[in-house]
Amino acid sequence: MDASVRLEDDRHLLERSGTAERVAAILRQRITEGVFLPGTRLSEPAISAALGVSRNTLRESFQLLAHERLAVHELNRGVFVRELTADDIEDLYVVRRLTECGALRRASERPSAPLDAVAQALASGRSSASEEDWQSVGTASIAFHQALADLAGSERISATMRQVLAETRLFFVLTENTRTFFEPYLDRHERILRELSHGRFTAAEGALDRYLRDAEKQLLAAYDRRDS
Repeated sequence: MDASVRLEDDRHLLERSGTAERVAAILRQRITEGVFLPGTRLSEPAISAALGVSRNTLRESFQLLAHERLAVHELNRGVFVRELTADDIEDLYVVRRLTECGALRRASERPSAPLDAVAQALASGRSSASEEDWQSVGTASIAFHQALADLAGSERISATMRQVLAETRLFFVLTENTRTFFEPYLDRHERILRELSHGRFTAAEGALDRYLRDAEKQLLAAYDRRDS
């Protein structure tokens, strides 16, 4: 679906709040979903028209995305979705291991935390895989890891993960949205959920840590192949 059409569908989200923060949240979500890929120019006229907001509001939202390292402004060229480096991959996965694994440790102290969102994300990934829609499997994976972070019951942790996962999505262009990359992780998602369902938080954290380290290695290898 064309990005402008997707954004037009988001206009109702601005009915009560047309702030730059809300616009940035919509654009962040579309980056997370892979609608805007790394290197994509964020057209002021197109996005302003699609969302029905002023250029000034949109420019403020671009500044917020730049602060979050999701966008860059290039002089005399415009604003683009950021393209990340191997160092970015390594740094992001350091943050992810600390944040997600820490969230599970925190969740172990409040075992009544519901797992519905985690299970729903896994089911969504399975459904998309059955249709061989690997981009949607990637989106479901993002939702799965956000749901894990949300188990901590901390809005600050959840907000940190939203930003980090939006950056992580920028790497998915390296995988070409293939079965080879995404399908094996569905089984690993299922194992993490199974451990959590049985209250085995330490085992779930260990499985998650291995998952994240393996994903980092795969993305770094894909990055090296692209630049070779």
